[in-house]
Formats: sequence, C-alpha cells, structure tokens
Amino acid sequence: MEVDETWIGGATRGGGKGVHDQTLVIGAVEVKERVAKPKPGKKHRRGGRYAGRIRLDVMPDRTALSLTSFIQSAVMPGSMIITDAAPSYAGLARLGLRASARGRSRKPGSRRGIPAIVHLIFSNLKSWLQGCHHGVSPQHLQAYLNEFTFRFNRRFYPFNAFRSLLGIGSEAAAPTYEGFIRAVGSTLAVVLMGENRISMECAIGYFLGPLD
Repeated sequence: MEVDETWIGGATRGGGKGVHDQTLVIGAVEVKERVAKPKPGKKHRRGGRYAGRIRLDVMPDRTALSLTSFIQSAVMPGSMIITDAAPSYAGLARLGLRASARGRSRKPGSRRGIPAIVHLIFSNLKSWLQGCHHGVSPQHLQAYLNEFTFRFNRRFYPFNAFRSLLGIGSEAAAPTYEGFIRAVGSTLAVVLMGENRISMECAIGYFLGPLD
C-alpha cells in the first residue's frame, strides 16, 4: 500500500508564501495487481497496478506522531507501506509495519519515484472537490473526504453502495443544522466510514478493516 500527504485549498492571497489557507490531508491506498491478462496487442495501464480501498483524513500537522497515528488506525500490522522519504515515516518499522521509502527519480516512468497511485487519488479528489462543489471550507473538509471515500471504495459495487445508504437511512436519526455544524462532519464520519480501517479481506471488496 501507499501513504502520502497533500494540501487541499486555494492559493494564498496577500499572506506571503506558505500554505496559510490550505489543509493537510493524508491518504492511504491499497495497491492491487490485475489478475486478468491484457488483450492481445495492449498493455495494462501503470503495469497492471490499480487502487483498491482508500482512507483519507485531515491532519493537524506533518509530525511523526500525527502521521503514524493515522497509519496505525488504518493499516494492519505487517503490511508493506510505500512512502516518500519524509523523516516522519522513519519510525514505522518500530510499529510492526514494513516500510519502504522511495525518493524522487529523474527517469520518466520510473517506479522508484514517489508513490504514483496515491497521487492519482489526490488528483481525483481535488478535481471532484473543485468540479462538483467548487471548493469546500476546512471546517467541513473531513465530511467531504468521508463521502469521497465511501463512493470510491464502492465504485465496483454500486448496488452495495445503494444498500449501505438504505441501511444508514433507516437507522440514523435526522440531524439538526446546529448539531451538524458543531459535529464538523463527525456524524458522517461514523455512519459512512465506520472504523477507520481497511481489512485484509478487502481483496474481495466486501469487508471493512485494516489495509493489507
């Protein structure tokens, strides 16, 4: 699996250089290999690698404590994690996780470069936020991340997504606007994502739990 961070938000105006108006988001994505062989004369995109389940969370900072806490909550011990060479990921081995830090490569298309699948997820997320919602406020960003995760993890199983929404709608009490503002998306985080984990069984696209 791959783990990386990105900044969500618009350009800073009048505040000098920096990321004053942006929010840090961390993402974890399961990387799968296509089993079926490509058609004659064609090749699989990205060498047959594609995204399985994902997790996205707003982070307060890029410290080792914040980033590794997210990984511990989303990843099963023993999993292989590919990250960039940020110092905050240096202690993953002590947490029972196998980690591989990959720096930037000057060669186009090199697989030694910074994780590619997770960057594709970030690109799709930003296009969705800008194209569908025309931007969101940091206050509600986590709720939108939860929605994107819910949709993405069920993209191959549309009926399961519909069935999940029916179940959520039949059990969840209707929130008030005031309650929603105070929760800052926490209600959606609970009912849409459940535990912030991806299971080893996610290869069959059914269970929720830590990411293998």
